[in-house]
Amino acid sequence: MAGFRDREKQHFPLQSIQSAVDLFKDQLENSEEPNLALLSIVLGCIENTLTLNRAVSSRDDKAKGLEPIFPVIELSTVEALYTKFVTLVKSSVDLSNNTGEYSSRELVKKVSDVIWSSLTRSYYKDKAHLQSLYSFLTGNKLDCFGVAFAVVAACQVLRLNDVHLALSEDHAWVVFGKDLAESAEVTWHGKGNEDKRGQPINIGVTEKSWLYLNGQPVVCSRHMETAAIVSGINPSINATMDSVEMGSLQQELLWLLYDKGHLAKYPMALGNLGDLEEISTSPGRPPPLELFKEAITSCKKNYNNQHVYPYTYLGGFLYRKKHYKDAIQAWAEASSVVKSFNYNREDEEIYKEFLEIANELIPIIVRSVASELHRNSENRPLLQDPEVYKDILRFYDGICEWEEGSSTPVLHVGWAQHLVYTLSKFDPRVRCFLDVGASDGDDDDEEEENQEPKTKRESTRRASHSDGTGPVGRGRRGRKKAANDAETKNEVKSNGNGVSVNGKSDDDQIKSTIEELVSKVGEEGQNDTPNPNIAALAQACSESILNKDYLLGGGEPFTTTATAIATSTSSEPRVEINEFLSTKSNGTPFMGLTVETMLKAESPADMMLCRKETDSQPASDDLGTKVDILASLDPVSLSLRSEKMKGLKKLLTSSKLNTSAIKLQLTAQSQVHLKHSKRGSEAEMASMRKRTRRE
Repeated sequence: MAGFRDREKQHFPLQSIQSAVDLFKDQLENSEEPNLALLSIVLGCIENTLTLNRAVSSRDDKAKGLEPIFPVIELSTVEALYTKFVTLVKSSVDLSNNTGEYSSRELVKKVSDVIWSSLTRSYYKDKAHLQSLYSFLTGNKLDCFGVAFAVVAACQVLRLNDVHLALSEDHAWVVFGKDLAESAEVTWHGKGNEDKRGQPINIGVTEKSWLYLNGQPVVCSRHMETAAIVSGINPSINATMDSVEMGSLQQELLWLLYDKGHLAKYPMALGNLGDLEEISTSPGRPPPLELFKEAITSCKKNYNNQHVYPYTYLGGFLYRKKHYKDAIQAWAEASSVVKSFNYNREDEEIYKEFLEIANELIPIIVRSVASELHRNSENRPLLQDPEVYKDILRFYDGICEWEEGSSTPVLHVGWAQHLVYTLSKFDPRVRCFLDVGASDGDDDDEEEENQEPKTKRESTRRASHSDGTGPVGRGRRGRKKAANDAETKNEVKSNGNGVSVNGKSDDDQIKSTIEELVSKVGEEGQNDTPNPNIAALAQACSESILNKDYLLGGGEPFTTTATAIATSTSSEPRVEINEFLSTKSNGTPFMGLTVETMLKAESPADMMLCRKETDSQPASDDLGTKVDILASLDPVSLSLRSEKMKGLKKLLTSSKLNTSAIKLQLTAQSQVHLKHSKRGSEAEMASMRKRTRRE
């Protein structure tokens, strides 16, 4: 590696964003490898000036925005800090014992000791702007990532070129040796001062910790390590204001790295670039959505789909754009990734990410669409979409599976309360469209459902349009109950082969019943001309709705509105959708029936749902719209994998939610099998640490 040469010095002083970009471009194109220490010092100097040392004096400043500035970075400042770093490293590490071709674990540990021993012992962890060597050289402070990067930069100064940075989504360590097969901790994780420096990361991987991504981290080259310090830039001035200049510089540098292909295997950096593009779009560049999808593609291609943040980046973007269905689907995919890990207290960052999605973002979506009648791209109300209902269940299924086998429970009553709130806002009939199964084999009842003919499944779908209070409102189990009730009322008991107890088939039984009824009414008027009232009654029955009061012994035979229509015009009477609605049962309107609709029905379930087809235009009533939308849907299938969600399988498809049972099942700790680790005391203490959420 070349040192601080005249080529680099020619770029100073840096006086604009473009001058800083030119320095990075020169390092990426014209050097054997970029000088990590130099670039980190430059970025830290710029960031410190534009954020930490930038005063915001009044509310007017916040309202008007800060005046654009860019600090003048002098060569003397950068050169002095660079020399200080090189001197510290070379004077503290003895390379005489390292005679092999590759670095040894002891040598890597020694380099990390140099960085570690130079840090101040005062409490400062998890504060902003501590990731660069500028912070290390001016204040002896570094965050977790900063320590790991400083070790790699120090190894570059020592020409230990096999030592490289390895990054997960919330941790950093180094890899070294032949084919980078060795790994070593060089920093801590969390708020405490405990560390595991020098230890391999094998234990964390075998424990399926998200912190180590199941052995699928981003292993960096020197150019990707440059991308790491650019991606790690923090432009925040305070909790409510960012430096526009710092964000612009980060955006320009990420595009420079993107164009040279150094972000292709770096999903987190692609996500950061997508966020920056959402704030300020660059002309002629891919849109943010494409960048987020590219990050997911990179994750699948290079890391066995073991990274969670690409999906949460995408979900957050879609949520902000109010593409709620797609956002929920992205979060369900994120949950499908995290289920491959076991949760522990070091995973606090990703825990908070999912906690916010479950207990804030999804409930906000539900409240919003319930009040605004929000519709998705298919013009379908979100709370009447079985696919959305399925993705929400899939999201929670992944969380429950993440909890299984973990040393620490994930779910508590807060999760359960928000789940039942969300599910309760869906149209009850939507739940009947969901065919819920289990991944490891279903019970006999489920197998029977899977063997049902397609026509039966279609009748189940149509049956779900009823009010949900009768048997047909409860899906397959409701159909069975309805059939049993009908058999009981008609006293037809089949032996399982289509033959009744008295030996007659079902068809013969029906035929004999009809003949018996005909014989009872046929003798009286058999030789007479049919009463015209009977014909009129039969005609009216095919056109109008019977009055329930008449059936009970009083009132007119038909509803007054329908009768008036029939007598006022000679043309075919037309009945509006509201006239097909009878009184409310359990607070939910249900469809009225006509003789014509009953004759058209293919099954009892169809009979409960069919409505008269008219030549009039569709009704504008919300309920009529809702019925039309539901009638166009197809059943969706979901295979549950977690034990907790399998236990809720029947409750989740019921027309009425048993909220108490759902809460009890979701918060039960019986599915969490505590693991008693045999790791050392330092590791045990580290596993109990928490850390504040990344800004």
